[in-house]
Amino acid sequence: MTGITMKLDALAREADLVQTLGSGEVRCLVCAQRCLIRPGRRGICQMRYNMHGKLFAPWGYVAGLQADPVEKKPFYHFLPGSIVLTFGMLGCNFHCAYCQNWLTSQAGRDPVCDQAVDHVRKIEPEQIVEYGKRMGAQVLASSYNEPIITSEWAAAIFKLAIETGMKCVMVSNGYATSEALEYLSPTMSGYKIDLKSMQDKNYRSLGGVLKNVLDSIKKAHDLGMWVEVVTLLVPGFNDSNAELWEMARFLREVSPAIPWHITAFHQDYHMQEADNTPPTSLLRAAEIGSEAGLNYVYAGNLPGRVDEYETTFCHKCRTALIKRRGFYILENRITLKGTCPKCNLQVAGVWD
Repeated sequence: MTGITMKLDALAREADLVQTLGSGEVRCLVCAQRCLIRPGRRGICQMRYNMHGKLFAPWGYVAGLQADPVEKKPFYHFLPGSIVLTFGMLGCNFHCAYCQNWLTSQAGRDPVCDQAVDHVRKIEPEQIVEYGKRMGAQVLASSYNEPIITSEWAAAIFKLAIETGMKCVMVSNGYATSEALEYLSPTMSGYKIDLKSMQDKNYRSLGGVLKNVLDSIKKAHDLGMWVEVVTLLVPGFNDSNAELWEMARFLREVSPAIPWHITAFHQDYHMQEADNTPPTSLLRAAEIGSEAGLNYVYAGNLPGRVDEYETTFCHKCRTALIKRRGFYILENRITLKGTCPKCNLQVAGVWD
């Protein structure tokens, strides 16, 4: 046990997503690691732990709380132009060397992240929702760390938020169980999932298994959540044409209406040797997505350098519907019913 986990253990409650086994052992059901945890031990995420035969989960704090445009998450087809209040805790079930939220995600695992505990603030679900209302937020998001490992906390906040008319989303690596997604589905409208690679060896180097992420994408879509998928394009890791075609084809099989965001890697955390992703690579990946039959493909986080791939087009008549630059909307022509003003085609997404 590290100093940071000792402090966080005081901010916990009994978990809902758990299977109780014999001899005091429990199996955590929140993420696809499905950790078998003995008394006095912790799960891979380091934030869920077994005390006297009971599983405890994070509760009652935030390590990040900020209002942003919903496009920053990124959600491009979910109440565009709205404000999202994002809250986050600490910990993750992966150990990505290139993590760009490493301070919060790797807390409890990497000593260099122990300073993250300085950002921890005790808070109640009601206070988060009230703050969101004061900020004019229409959306509440769980993010910053891996939110699926704190599903019980998110669900409690989401339940209060939807009573006020907000919609709720997660920004996640998608390493969820079907039990967790079913637990969240009554209160969660949107799920942004990272699809990091189509090679199982790559996922294993990050701490997971490819199939579990693919299953989460399918399951969330089948549950009726609005799903958007993001691939951080890392040179030499997941940027071959063959792999990009495989990603695009998989998403097309689930639904051609799933927006696919391809974003640029920059050197961070423990991955300092790979080159930053150039705009040409983003454009190449976006073109592959379009050619594979996806209706909505975006190249992100290099504003003004990715041609038309910041814009939402009607996939039938190619009318420019939402023009963006970075996180900001320059023009939105989608009707209040979510249709194209020219051909009246229903545009996939959450508009109302």
